[in-house]
This record gives sequence, C-alpha cells and structure tokens, in this order.
Amino acid sequence: MVARAHAAEPQTDTAPRHFWGTTGIENVIGAMQTASVFEGIVSGAVHYRMREVGCVSRQVVYDCDVLVVGGGIVGLSTAYAITRAAPGTRVTVLEKEAGPARHQTGRNSGVIHSGIYYRPGSLKARYAVKGAAEMVKFCAEYGIAHAVTGKLIVATERSELPRLHALVQRGRENGIPVRELGPAQITEYEPEVRGLAAIHVGTTGICDFVGVARQLAAASGAEIRYGAEVERIDRRASLGVAVRTRRGDVVRGRVLVNCAGLRCDEVARMTGDEPGMRIVPFRGEYYELARPEMVRGLVYPVPDPAFPFLGVHLTRGIDGGVHIGPNAVPALAREGYGWGTVRVRELGATLAWPGSWRIARRHWRYGAGELRRSVSKRAFTGAVRRLLPGVSEADLVPAAAGVRAQAVLRDGTLVDDFLIREGARAVHVLNAPSPAATASLPIGREVGRRALQALRQV
Repeated sequence: MVARAHAAEPQTDTAPRHFWGTTGIENVIGAMQTASVFEGIVSGAVHYRMREVGCVSRQVVYDCDVLVVGGGIVGLSTAYAITRAAPGTRVTVLEKEAGPARHQTGRNSGVIHSGIYYRPGSLKARYAVKGAAEMVKFCAEYGIAHAVTGKLIVATERSELPRLHALVQRGRENGIPVRELGPAQITEYEPEVRGLAAIHVGTTGICDFVGVARQLAAASGAEIRYGAEVERIDRRASLGVAVRTRRGDVVRGRVLVNCAGLRCDEVARMTGDEPGMRIVPFRGEYYELARPEMVRGLVYPVPDPAFPFLGVHLTRGIDGGVHIGPNAVPALAREGYGWGTVRVRELGATLAWPGSWRIARRHWRYGAGELRRSVSKRAFTGAVRRLLPGVSEADLVPAAAGVRAQAVLRDGTLVDDFLIREGARAVHVLNAPSPAATASLPIGREVGRRALQALRQV
C-alpha cells in the first residue's frame, strides 16, 4: 500500500462544493439558516463545521467508473484491459498532450525486448517475455508495422565475457532461446560488427509503438480527453476521485489509475498518497546512421548489471533507418529533451531528493563518461566504434532524444523492477521505463485487475 500523505476527506477550503457537482433535492430539516462552510458528504448527510443543521438526499454524478491519468502506452493498455475484462465499465483517460504517446512511448527505440536482461521471476522478466509474444500478435492482428528480427549482444572486451555468459544463463532461466556465437559467426549476421563473442536472441523485434498506442485507444472504447493536464485531485474514500484540469474541466470517477509516467510521483502526491520514491529524469540522446546499410538488424553491447541502462546500441527501425544510442544523462526538466530545457522548480525538486545525491556519489565515474559522450560527438563516436569500427563522426546525424522516468528511492537505489502500488480508490504505476512498451499488454491487465478490484470494493 502507498502511505497516505493526508486524510482522505479534505476540508472545505481545499474542496469547494462545486468541485464534486452533486445533484439531488436538499431536504433541510428545521428553519434555521446558516452561513457555515460546506465540509463534506458522508452517508447522505451534510456536515458543517459549526453544527449539523439538516439531512440531505444527494448523489454524486460520476463521469466514469475508472479515471486513468496518462495517455501513454501503459495508460491506454490499462483502459483496453479494463473494458475487455469488464464490458460496460466506463473509462476516461486524461492526457495532457494533443495526442497519445508523446513522451516515453513515442521517443524510444521501438524495440520489442525479449526479456533476457531481467532477473528471473521479476515483473520485468515475466511481463517482457509474455508481452513480446503478445505484442507481435497484437500488431499482426491490427496491421501495425512490426518485424521479429532477433538481435546480437556483443562482447568487445575480455572483461565482458563473464557477463555475456551470465546473460546466456539468465535467458535460459527466463525461457528465451539463445544461441552463442564466435567472431566468425558474428560477421555472418552483421558483416560490419566486430566482437570477441556474442549471443543471438531470436525473439527480439521492432514495431511502431505509437501505432500500438493509437490502436489501444480506439479499441478500448474509452473516452480519451487530450489537452487535459491534471491540475488538482480531490480523493475522498467515501465518494471517489475528482480531477480538475488546467483548462477548468472537472472529471469525477469512482477509482483513479495513475499512469502519468514522468509525473507519476506528482500525481500520487496530488491524490494524497506518498509514493516513497521520486522520478529522476534521465535523457537518452540518439543519432541516426547516415549509412544505414552498415547495420542489418539490432546490435547491443553487454550491459553493466549495476545500471538499468542498456548502453549505446544499434537499432534498425521499421522505417529502415538505423538509430544509435541512447546514452543516459541527467535531464534538467521532466521533459528536458535537450540541455537548453531547464525548469527550475523541477530541477530543484530533483536536487532536494536525497536519493539524487546518493546516486551521484555512488556512480560519479559512470556519469562523467555519459556526460562526456553527451557534449562530445567524438566521444560518442568512440563508444559506437567498439561495436562498429567503420563508423565515422560524419556518419552520425543528431536525432530526437527521449527521457526515461526512473524511480529512485530515498537511499539512492534505482528501482529495478516495475513498481505498482495502491491507495484508497487509487492504483499508481510508479516505475515503468523500458521494457514497459514491450510489456504494456500484461502490465495493463495487472493494473486493470487492481482497478476493477478497487471498483468492486466501493
């Protein structure tokens, strides 16, 4: 359970009467008039701070049963799962952008991950393996661009060989077919790539995740409200959840689902739940390969298990282009897609979180290397040459960056698994970076199951 930050029944000064928009006929007992301030509605009675003066027959008008905040692939998959599991359930999705999947979903590398990297038994491992197969089937069913390409994970230094062999074992434990390759076999798959050893993972693929998000929205039957940025949330255990957007609309639901990605911790606190973590944004910068014929498919380095980042890799997308990246550098805003985007309040909140400083002290050497590759194209090219020796600086063309919503605990621990927690009438998705797009269908079912369970209890 998420710790409650404050009482579920807010006082009048934070929840005016019109915020809940109740309807019905007030049957006031007695002739006394009062100027007291409305405080709340509990079991059909109106209570006042000075005294209770009457009994009211009043009913909240709900706009929906489940109110989802966030129109990325996880939020839309949740809406889809709820309407599939419980037809007739009214679902509304609030998305602050003008369309779906504008942030993490729409700015990733488009890879359907196999699940080989993740700890056996973890949500990431289970949902990625299951989600990869389901995503391919979903794309095929709805005619969404995709391909099962397989990928290489390549060791370029002897020190990486033990980690590569550990990945082979992990893949087998997760039920993933893995083939070990020597240097000559690497060139059969990728003539321009060099390495000491590699593994081939056959279930990895690529797809159009934005297209998937659009199809989930259409197939869910949910009401999708774009341009609806959440400004305030009033959650009352006896009533439900009312959300006011920045444009002044008020939406009332029985249960709230928080899939706000880069702002999920803020939404949890607006709801009145203390998430026990903070989102620390990391920007991933990409280049596009000017000579895409150099890479046939997907090529990855051996990742460092101390970090949740996979390292700079080569990805041939569904459009035929090859993206190179990402690195991982601190973003100066939640949506800080470049060094020029700085939001002082957001940066201050990141710096005020003790976990941010503990990450910096613990991993400063790794971070310094990432920063160097961010500001120096020459350094970035050097990292790429470990896998692709024939690449030059001129071959790298800047491409759009993404930002990873990484949950960090107070002690500086980077949350390694998907994190889903619950509060009164609320379900919060608090850590869903990569491979969340791959795993979005099973994640949506799990979040939807919890939301429907909360709905049955009210």
